[in-house]
Amino acid sequence: MKKFVIVTDSCADLNADLRAKYDIDYLCMRVIEGIVDMPADLDWHFLPAKTFYDKMREGVRFTTSQITSSDYARAFDEYISQGCDVLSISCSSALSGSYKASTVAREEVLAKHPDSKIYCIDSLNACIGLGLICITASKLRAEGKSIEETAAYIEENKLRMNQFATADDLVYLKRAGRVAPTSAFFGGLLKIKPIIISDAAGQNVATEKVKGRMASINRLIQLFREHYKPFPYQMIAIAHADCIEDAETLKAKVKEAMPDSSVEILVDYIGPIVGATVGPGTIAVYCFGDEVAFKA
Repeated sequence: MKKFVIVTDSCADLNADLRAKYDIDYLCMRVIEGIVDMPADLDWHFLPAKTFYDKMREGVRFTTSQITSSDYARAFDEYISQGCDVLSISCSSALSGSYKASTVAREEVLAKHPDSKIYCIDSLNACIGLGLICITASKLRAEGKSIEETAAYIEENKLRMNQFATADDLVYLKRAGRVAPTSAFFGGLLKIKPIIISDAAGQNVATEKVKGRMASINRLIQLFREHYKPFPYQMIAIAHADCIEDAETLKAKVKEAMPDSSVEILVDYIGPIVGATVGPGTIAVYCFGDEVAFKA
């Protein structure tokens, strides 16, 4: 059976150790600070995570740009030249143009290499939720599943990836155009924290509001308890935007709520692409569970 590579993008928030362990590649989106344009590097070589989030606290606004179809085409060509087929798993098409760019590149590259296989999947997820989906694909590949079998499994189960997140300060969502200025102002005064899920269309949606930081973290745990389900490739991930103490608190609460103590729990930074929108203090837990049916 022909070898296939798994490639994702900067939204997957997989650190170097995880990418090496599960043999997952990624293409860089871009982060822009003023006139400085840098790769959205998941290992933070160009701008350390702490510096990135401190700059946001100081009022710096980062913008982002997607991977182009030309970038994808070059990568796909390289993988095929190495004798591999390609499974590309992209950030939700509701949040990024990466998936669309990958499909354009697929058609271009397959026209030159008709005997090769390129599967492009819209994960309908972002952040480490996308990363966990990629890890699942890697585990399937390690079991000897074909690229067709792996792609079909991911398509069938991608909406079982649940996201329960809360932002600490609405000002960053306001800067990114995700909430109205008046909502951010009064939300800040009242210490309102939105609870954010990823819906069935792959859009991040604030489904409720909670007053106070600890109350919002406790609500994440309640949602985790309600929607977590056993899954053959279950892993749990906690992602944080430079609030490690809250992340450790959330991890301890997840452990208490866990029906299976053998499931691995990852803790790491929210990467620069998602972080540029949600801002410092955002925290989230991801797991496989009930299939997401809600659509805003």
